[in-house]
Amino acid sequence: MYYVIKQQHTTPLHHFIGFVVEKYIASKNNEHIIFEFQKENKTERKWVKKEDIILLTEDKTFFLEILNQFKVTQNAQQELVNLAKEQLEQSMTNFSTVMNEEIDKFNELKLSDDVPCIIKDF
Repeated sequence: MYYVIKQQHTTPLHHFIGFVVEKYIASKNNEHIIFEFQKENKTERKWVKKEDIILLTEDKTFFLEILNQFKVTQNAQQELVNLAKEQLEQSMTNFSTVMNEEIDKFNELKLSDDVPCIIKDF
């Protein structure tokens, strides 16, 4: 068995995937590696660019160590992203509240004769 960690480019906030394959085919003259695995008793092949392969090993212990290290880092960064999202949502709520209060104050003020506003005559 071979253990693979592949870099992900298509999914934001998920930059790697780990999987096990039974066989791989690679050559120096090709920029892809072909991974073979069994799925529902059928052999399937997946082509992956060499540059996207972070780790290809037969050492399961090393694979799990690196995979866990990446997961710990990813989880820590995800927590920071979640915190930033919460802060952004709070800032947007505050912005909306403050702007609505300001507009309400102005709407009260525009009814006075001191504010030139054409629409108040309609």
